[in-house]
Amino acid sequence: MPRTVVHTVVDSPYEPLTLVAVDGVLSRVHMTGQRHRPPEETFGARDPRPFGEAIRQLDAYFAGGLTDFDLPLHLEGTPFQLRVWERLRLIPYGETRTYGELAEALGNPGASRAVGLANGRNPVSVIVPCHRVIGSGGGLTGYGGGLERKQRLLAFESGTFASGTGPDRLF
Repeated sequence: MPRTVVHTVVDSPYEPLTLVAVDGVLSRVHMTGQRHRPPEETFGARDPRPFGEAIRQLDAYFAGGLTDFDLPLHLEGTPFQLRVWERLRLIPYGETRTYGELAEALGNPGASRAVGLANGRNPVSVIVPCHRVIGSGGGLTGYGGGLERKQRLLAFESGTFASGTGPDRLF
């Protein structure tokens, strides 16, 4: 059965975000210049109708009033990637986990590198909070949206953003 793929571009306070839905369910959120961003022609026709609740929750998040997204998602990936992405959704707002901690939580403590690769392929930025994953020494490592964005997202969530890097300067 053919799938219906549509997208919209949301003007956020930070930068445009491209939201993609498959059969009416959110499947991707892409930042401008994001690594692993698929070609625009895969986003389908422009149609804002399936995205009302996603936009409402993103607006609330960026305004500081939402800490946990509650949206159905249509995620496509390998079984391991899907497990990693589901585990990412369990990391509380304002907290971080290491790749090793995620691997251990998945029952495979030696898989931190594989967790990192799956994390980097997360198709739903911000909502599936891959930015909350850090290196074993506590340092920032890899982020498809760039390390500066990761740092600012973490600072935003922890309430520690420095002058000039607050929500209006997130990206």
